[in-house]
Amino acid sequence: MIHIFDVDDTVIQKNSAWYFLLEALKAKVIRLSQIRRLPLEWVRYKFGHLNTDLVEDAVRAFAGIEHGVLEHIAQSCFEKKIRPNIYTEAALLIGEIQQRGEKALFATSSLQTIIAPLERFFGMEGSIASALEFSGGKTSGALAGAGVFGEKKKAAVAAWLEQNGLRPGDVCFYSDSYADLPLLEYCGRPVAVNPDRILARAAKKNGWEVMRFKRVLGVRG
Repeated sequence: MIHIFDVDDTVIQKNSAWYFLLEALKAKVIRLSQIRRLPLEWVRYKFGHLNTDLVEDAVRAFAGIEHGVLEHIAQSCFEKKIRPNIYTEAALLIGEIQQRGEKALFATSSLQTIIAPLERFFGMEGSIASALEFSGGKTSGALAGAGVFGEKKKAAVAAWLEQNGLRPGDVCFYSDSYADLPLLEYCGRPVAVNPDRILARAAKKNGWEVMRFKRVLGVRG
């Protein structure tokens, strides 16, 4: 069995992209005016109006930024915001999976640059994530390929499984979001973690396992 985890509100509390954007704003790498539409899109998403091009639209704000600058912000974001907000239960679960010799990885709409420090923390590699396109060491303002969100996440995971000689029935997929319903329905063992109201209804209807993660690792002292 291979275990694939969504990241936001599943492995970490809240949203990795928002943590990253706040850090980028503080560093004055992007301006507030560049992301003014994102809060509205986020509210629409929370109310069940899915924009499957959300990731493609959001990354335009990063056009022209050097790769090294983004990596520095991502590491700072991880240390200040993401690591303290890793769910303790998720960390224990991933550790148990790895101790059994089973593979765990992420499938997330978040950017590969953002989750790379989280991968290193868990000793993972090969996760499925949205990736920025670079030209001459700087971002183009577009993605390299499609955003890993909604139906596109299902397609990305399906392609990854085919490349690795695996079947959907081999996969246990964990997610909090109704946006991942296509992938949850596709995988052999779907698990709803801290499900939103739409996913909670689907989990109850289909008899899917539900997990509740509440504690976080907190700040090391």
